[in-house]
Amino acid sequence: MTETSIPTNETTPEAVTAASEETTASTIPASELPEHPFARIGEDGTVYVKDGDEERVIGGFPEGIPASPYALYERRYADLEATIKLFEDRMAQLSPRDIDQTLATLREQVASPNVVGDIPALRARVEAAAKAAEERKEIAREERKAAKAQALADRTAVVERAEAIVAQDPAKTHWKQSGQTLRDLLEEWKTLQRRGPRLEKAVEDELWKRFSSARTQFDRHRRQFFSQLDQAQSEAKRVKEALIAEAEALSSSVDWSRTSSAYRELMNRWKAAPRASRKEDDALWARFRAAQQVFFDARRAKDEATDAEYRENLAAKEAILVDAEAILPVKDIERAKAQLRHIQDRWEEVGRVPSSDLHRIEGRLRAVEAAVREAEEKEWRRTNPETRARAAGMVGQLEEQITQLERSLADAEAKGDNKAASAVRETLETKRAWLAQISSSME
Repeated sequence: MTETSIPTNETTPEAVTAASEETTASTIPASELPEHPFARIGEDGTVYVKDGDEERVIGGFPEGIPASPYALYERRYADLEATIKLFEDRMAQLSPRDIDQTLATLREQVASPNVVGDIPALRARVEAAAKAAEERKEIAREERKAAKAQALADRTAVVERAEAIVAQDPAKTHWKQSGQTLRDLLEEWKTLQRRGPRLEKAVEDELWKRFSSARTQFDRHRRQFFSQLDQAQSEAKRVKEALIAEAEALSSSVDWSRTSSAYRELMNRWKAAPRASRKEDDALWARFRAAQQVFFDARRAKDEATDAEYRENLAAKEAILVDAEAILPVKDIERAKAQLRHIQDRWEEVGRVPSSDLHRIEGRLRAVEAAVREAEEKEWRRTNPETRARAAGMVGQLEEQITQLERSLADAEAKGDNKAASAVRETLETKRAWLAQISSSME
């Protein structure tokens, strides 16, 4: 029997000892024994068992019949019955092979057992168990079939996941993570192979061939990717080394404007260049920035010196603005113009101011210049003979029109024509406003 089969019921040394002990106990005549439904004992101590319609000898007491002559055989019957019961209880956990082996053993044990009890009932129970076992074996076969189908699906899934990893775009593959996933899939394959049902050899070999091929392709793709990456990074390093050399050659230039423009162009080329490895790229960038920094530090020092000079110019121009703004409001246009020309000459002699103050300071002077220019234009319009003649003619016309409108208004009001009076009044107000505007410009 296998490890999972049911233990058999055989006569053990302990049983023989028990029989000897019972034989040596107090004895009674066979005629005084009570009747037993499944056994009897002859006058000579022979023990018979009723096996269906037959009677078989199963033992004897040649040295005297003990007080409980059937006890040993009844215990054997109980043990055999317990063995059958154990088989019935454990049948669902047994494999078809174990079921067949256990059934063969039980049938052999109940064929002619040296026990006292309902032996045909034991045989019937074994046969009933055999019928149930057939059903159980069919279920087990279906379960095994389903388990093999599931095992095939599980291992196929492992293979397909591995193949999906290989099918990834190498440029987008996370190699460390994907490599770990493949190692995990290998462990999963081993676990399925160790714990699951065995597949047909041809099927399992084909799946393993696919899985192994996927792992091999992954390793080849990884080597190719990193080989190409090394080449690309070497080229990136070469390109950036050349940019660094250009940056270092410019670092001592004092052509501030042109060199600043050149550095902007170098920066654009650096951004467009491919990347080296992270460590090398960081080191290359530090060298590139260091070369730029030499130039920009020198330019900053120059700018700071210039700004110090410009701040002195700013103070001077702010003082000039005080004089310029004192011209306003313009009362004597010629005197104001002369003062402004002198101020403009002084302004140009001072020179530049810091760029942050340029708009503010220039705006204040432009405001003074605009006020003087506006005053000059107004004076010109006022004193221009042609303009004054046209204005005088217009004034005369307006005054005549106003006189006529005043008469019309009086007539309308006298007649009580409110609508006509309202229209005349509106026109009259407009004419008067024109007259006031033209008269003001002639002053």
